Amino acid sequence: MTMNETLSVIGCGYLGATHAACMSSLGFTVIGIDTDPEKVAMLSRGELPFYEPGLDTLLAQEMKTGRLTFTTDFSAVAEADVHFVCVGTPQSKDGLAADLTYVKSAVAAIAPYLKDGSLVVGKSTVPVGTAQSLRNQLAESAPQSDLAWNPEFLREGFAVEDTLTPNRLVVGVANDRAEEILKSVYEPIIALGTPWIRADLPTAELVKVAANSFLATKISFINAMAEVCEAAGGDVTVLAKAIGYDPRIGNRFLQAGIGFGGGCLPKDIRAFMARAEELGAKQALEFLREIDAINLRARQRVIDVVRSDLSENLSQYKIAVLGATFKPDSDDVRDSPALDIAAQLHAAGAHVVVHDPKGIEPARKRFPSLNFAESVTECVKGADLILHLTEWKEYRALDPSELGHLVKNKIIIDGRNALDRDLWRSAGWKFHALGRTD
Repeated sequence: MTMNETLSVIGCGYLGATHAACMSSLGFTVIGIDTDPEKVAMLSRGELPFYEPGLDTLLAQEMKTGRLTFTTDFSAVAEADVHFVCVGTPQSKDGLAADLTYVKSAVAAIAPYLKDGSLVVGKSTVPVGTAQSLRNQLAESAPQSDLAWNPEFLREGFAVEDTLTPNRLVVGVANDRAEEILKSVYEPIIALGTPWIRADLPTAELVKVAANSFLATKISFINAMAEVCEAAGGDVTVLAKAIGYDPRIGNRFLQAGIGFGGGCLPKDIRAFMARAEELGAKQALEFLREIDAINLRARQRVIDVVRSDLSENLSQYKIAVLGATFKPDSDDVRDSPALDIAAQLHAAGAHVVVHDPKGIEPARKRFPSLNFAESVTECVKGADLILHLTEWKEYRALDPSELGHLVKNKIIIDGRNALDRDLWRSAGWKFHALGRTD
């Protein structure tokens, strides 16, 4: 494959828009296809329908080159040689399994237009066995094409970096030709020294869910230790620091708090459990049920601390919530622990006001009954208690002395163990953090 050849990207949400812009920046002509006309119109203007640092600049830059276009017309894939499927696989409404509707319909929609010799490359996170099923489907509808799987490992907030300088490239292929095509596509990235891992289709599918399951386990492990520290009078931040020096463990993802959320980890571990049960390997992943339960329990523990600080009856109290997104540097509120806690406190009768640097509009769409503030000052004014639930840099930089003049009561619960406890306490605040009892 030469650098002037054309790629298509099916599905232009978070993953697809990122992949399309990044592939364009490598010199390819890229056609992005999505069924949502409004999203396509925004992207065609060089505007993002979501927040991702650095991607807005890259998208605008690539649109000016003329290499990158977006359309709702699936016949446009006829011009492309390689087709990346980047559609969503949400959790099913009636169970834990992944909903494969979008993946199946995307492959079916492009099949009539595929060139002879073209390669369809799945990037979506799917249950193991999906790729082979789709490959069999293509063998009937577009027999001169092939299918491979190339899982994505994007971190929200670092999506451009993770696409252009990933820590590994995993490709699931059924033959040498598919691997050679993908090596040609990714040649500039491989040249940086990026590890290249060839796998069969099932293994490539398993890599993503296995990685997410491991990360979820690590997060829930330290949150379980936080529960033990509270019971024993220990400090989970010191414990995490101590075990993190062991290179076999490492210090990443060992920050105790309100747990994980977002559009990947929660639904991926649930879908993994559901698929393991279908395969007759249910017992192998039974531990993930407890991982999920620990994660959800961390949210309830924050609410318990709120009640112990204020009252079982919260109807007379204003609670300021700092953070709505599931993590900083994102506007993603899917399965956000912060937003879930805010909604639960609101349902319990508290007057809840939420602030977030980027997530207010998505949060308002998810929970229109909540109150939102455009500034931290507005959010905390007259508050009986502050909850710090998303570790944005803006919140870590807050001056507790200044905030002390705005609130009704100087009480803060640090749900992310990210604030300077001594600084807040020296300013006269009652300071709580999960896993720290003093």
